[in-house]
Amino acid sequence: MPQIVEPAMTVRGVAAFLNVDEKTIYRLAQKGDLPGFKVLGSWRFQKPDLESWIQERKKAAQKPGKASKAEESAARGTHKTQLIQGD
Repeated sequence: MPQIVEPAMTVRGVAAFLNVDEKTIYRLAQKGDLPGFKVLGSWRFQKPDLESWIQERKKAAQKPGKASKAEESAARGTHKTQLIQGD
C-alpha cells in the first residue's frame, strides 16, 4: 500500500504551527537551522521534519549545564526585551 505524504507546509503555516512571526521562519530556514526546502524560490516544510526538529530542541534545552542564549545574554547584561504589540 502506498505511503500517504502530507502536503508541504508554507512559511505562514509553519509560523502558525510554531506560534512565531513569519520573519523568524525565513531567518531560521535561511540559516539552515530549520529543516526546509525551496520549490521555485518559495520555502516549504514537512511536518514530520518539524516535529523531529522540535524534539531535538527539547532535548538540547534539557541538558544540564547548558544555558540558553537568553540566559547567557542575561548573565552578560545584554539581554534584549521585545515589545509585543496587539492588533
